[in-house]
Amino acid sequence: MNIEELYKDCVWIPFETLEKFMIEVFTKVGVPVEDAKICADVLITSDKRGIDSHGIGRFKPIYIDRILDGIINPKTTFEIIRESPTTAVVDGHNGMGQVVGYRSMKIAINKAKKYGLGMVAARNSNHYGIAGYYALMAANEGMIGITGTNARPSIAPTFGVENMMGTNPLTFGFPTDEPFPFCIDCATSITQRGKIEVYARLGKQMPKGWVIDENGESKTDPVVVLDDLVKGKAALTPLGGIGEETAGYKGYGYALVVEVLSAALAQGAFMKQLLGYDEKGNKIPYKLGHFFIAINIENFVELASFKKMAGDIMRKVRNSKKMPGHSKIWTAGEKEYEAYLYRKERGVPVDPVLQKQIKQLIEKYDLKDYNFDF
Repeated sequence: MNIEELYKDCVWIPFETLEKFMIEVFTKVGVPVEDAKICADVLITSDKRGIDSHGIGRFKPIYIDRILDGIINPKTTFEIIRESPTTAVVDGHNGMGQVVGYRSMKIAINKAKKYGLGMVAARNSNHYGIAGYYALMAANEGMIGITGTNARPSIAPTFGVENMMGTNPLTFGFPTDEPFPFCIDCATSITQRGKIEVYARLGKQMPKGWVIDENGESKTDPVVVLDDLVKGKAALTPLGGIGEETAGYKGYGYALVVEVLSAALAQGAFMKQLLGYDEKGNKIPYKLGHFFIAINIENFVELASFKKMAGDIMRKVRNSKKMPGHSKIWTAGEKEYEAYLYRKERGVPVDPVLQKQIKQLIEKYDLKDYNFDF
């Protein structure tokens, strides 16, 4: 499917307009304006980079609706509960995940500027958007950024069918001498809920092997899968896929690494404690955990030398021999940069499902300044 076909039912909205809209709605539901700007920036950055699973597509159901349901505190109380020169443990008190993430990585970066390394572990937070945003915060400061987060259970362990770990991204970012930094930001499962949500909105069937049922068989209907994931009747497969033949144990192992670093360091919630429901089926806060690491490159080597060698490595890889029928090899962060170049004049593609959500928010909060073309 080419890009025109993929977005044929979408309306394109300029970055600035959509970001302003999200800020206004966030403030309408009680998020302080400076925090609203952080939250909207994380979401619009996702859309700018072509990551449609984590931008405006999650604005209403993952943030606004949860605030209205009392699951997320719109006013984030950010508490440092333990600290050393290079480390900190923070409690987000069920506030906005983006605010917890932004402030935590800022602390890690400031510690790295002074001591070479900084790490922060956070508990009692919420969905913090694309993990790459925080790794890029460090990369933009001439540092190596590493972050991860646990999430509500969705991945089954190798040879299991029960969703135990979250999609648990393990994310790295660092600067190069190219127009874009290196940034690998992906789940430790083959796919994640956000991408399944995109498939459901577009009415597309999922590939086999992404999700299994209670018998270990593949499921491909995204609407059914989204419902079954909540009911515990389906699970995502780890990176590598089903069983050991294609090394699914590798993704499973890394998912566990992220689970431990996101929970045990800050003594936060983990696995089934992150379901978002109590024993009676009532909605409760998710209490997610994150970790953030900043490494000051200048403590090892001159930044320019690091960026040049990192760029050389990327170029060597991209210029290596291609598979028959393929003319290009990408490195992490390159496709996102290309997506930005494509979208910067067009804006964000908003499909019919999101159009409906946006119209609901405009009517609910009487935002008369927005006359979108749908």
